[in-house]
Amino acid sequence: MAVGERVAVVGASGAGKSTLLGVLDGTVPPTAGHVEVHGTDPAGLRGRALRRLRARTGTVRQHLDLPGPLRVVHNVNAGRLGSWSAARAAWSLLAPQGTAEVRAALDRVGLADRVHERTDRLSGGQRQRVAVARLLVQRPELVLADEPASALDPALADVVLELLGSLAVAGGGALVAALHDPALALRHCDRVVGLEHGRVVLDAPAASLGVTALEGFYGVSR
Repeated sequence: MAVGERVAVVGASGAGKSTLLGVLDGTVPPTAGHVEVHGTDPAGLRGRALRRLRARTGTVRQHLDLPGPLRVVHNVNAGRLGSWSAARAAWSLLAPQGTAEVRAALDRVGLADRVHERTDRLSGGQRQRVAVARLLVQRPELVLADEPASALDPALADVVLELLGSLAVAGGGALVAALHDPALALRHCDRVVGLEHGRVVLDAPAASLGVTALEGFYGVSR
């Protein structure tokens, strides 16, 4: 992948999109072959080396990984755990650290007034934006996003994809996003990779494709 490249991964449910992202961040071991992330294969890393890799890789999963009873500020600060000592992370649960940066990140996703709200009291779309704010404070080099706009209205979906893309560019890395909306993929990504049954069947510049060409991956026809 090129520096700053934004790649959309498209395909029907079960095509392998989430599995691919899991292989890239080291949470899913490949059954064959290997990948290289930041110049190394995540499947071969353990302990501190794997934690360092994940600190450079920000992920928004479908289930978001946001403990509900925690305040929003704590869930956003989780993006910095890879660069904090255990002592600072523990102290931050009692006296939240870096709240100004947390608030600024939440402001970018329209949630600046929810800093101290319990996360389980937010709507699904609001929790999705908290997960994006967590990446904003993490500032990863590689951004992996699994349906990051699935619970958002069209206007917010555009805002979130623009933020994720700009975050990847600012970090000197790239964005890989699994998306169910062909139009969103074409508006915000440079390249589209299509999967069917775990195999790559399309790899093309977004500018060379149209919405109709991608709708077939989801069984949609007009």
